[in-house]
Amino acid sequence: MLQLSDLKHTRVYQEGREEGREEEGLKIVCSLLRYRLGQLDPALQNQVEQLSLRQVEALGKALLDFSQTQDLVGWLQNNPPVD
Repeated sequence: MLQLSDLKHTRVYQEGREEGREEEGLKIVCSLLRYRLGQLDPALQNQVEQLSLRQVEALGKALLDFSQTQDLVGWLQNNPPVD
């Protein structure tokens, strides 16, 4: 019978865990962006949602220096979503 410790080493488990990290990171960054800049335009929100986990982490750091929506627009132009 498959034990939990064995399950944790499966590709499916690892992919699910990574997906959860991505979703949680995105949720936190979007919350911080709304706190810092107010409600985001749906087009900007969509761009943020297309970012990779690495980009979301970088945005999380960069947004500490944002004071207006244009700062986010500029950041997204310099860091387009990667496929």
